[in-house]
Amino acid sequence: MTEKPFRVIYEDNHLLIVNKAAGLLSQGDNTGDDSLVDLAKEYIRKKYDKPGNVFCGLVHRLDRPVSGVVVLGKTSKGLERMSKLFRNREINKVYWAVVKRRPPNKEDKLVHYLEKDSKTNTVKVYDEPTGKAQRAELKYRYIGKLNLFHLLEVTPLTGRPHQIRVQLAAMGCPIRGDVKYGYKKANEDGNINLHARRINFIHPVKKEPLICLAGVPQNPFWEEFLTIDDFKVKEKQLEYLYSM
Repeated sequence: MTEKPFRVIYEDNHLLIVNKAAGLLSQGDNTGDDSLVDLAKEYIRKKYDKPGNVFCGLVHRLDRPVSGVVVLGKTSKGLERMSKLFRNREINKVYWAVVKRRPPNKEDKLVHYLEKDSKTNTVKVYDEPTGKAQRAELKYRYIGKLNLFHLLEVTPLTGRPHQIRVQLAAMGCPIRGDVKYGYKKANEDGNINLHARRINFIHPVKKEPLICLAGVPQNPFWEEFLTIDDFKVKEKQLEYLYSM
């Protein structure tokens, strides 16, 4: 991992919102590798010179090969209230995905039924309800083309495991580098070109609107997409909202 494991986007007494680097675990697993939660606790410990155990809880996760915005709770109150917002779907999230095949429509809504296989850590996708499969919905918007690739803006309407990855693959547009879901070649760093770009919600304690933007990963491939005209127009709109 060449860039910092995470960058702080927003912080107050209750919340810590960061831009996670691709390749970093959100929380610990059986690999024993460092996780975002571990590093965030260390960040809080050092910044505030806290002795002993530090509280920091993960509100939601990003898959290891995915980059972008992640919300953590610095207090039990913050964690509990943010978790409730996620459960009640009072959170708006936007992702950017790079695919090689242009989608059939400029924008559309996808509806599938997903079933996770915990043994293989993969998700099966169905067009119709079946067994224990859960309904999954997302919207996408085509932003533009760069060389052989296309950039999509994706808004998940439900929160299923691997949802964006598997639904785009089911449409015939697997995410660049995502060999687990049909892309032919892995990226050199082993990560995939899916980035959690934006999250907005009403702060659960302050009761104020909050919009958090996560800059794209610091590598030439991602940064080239900043040159797309539609992308630049969208960024200007977001800068205006962010300054309000």
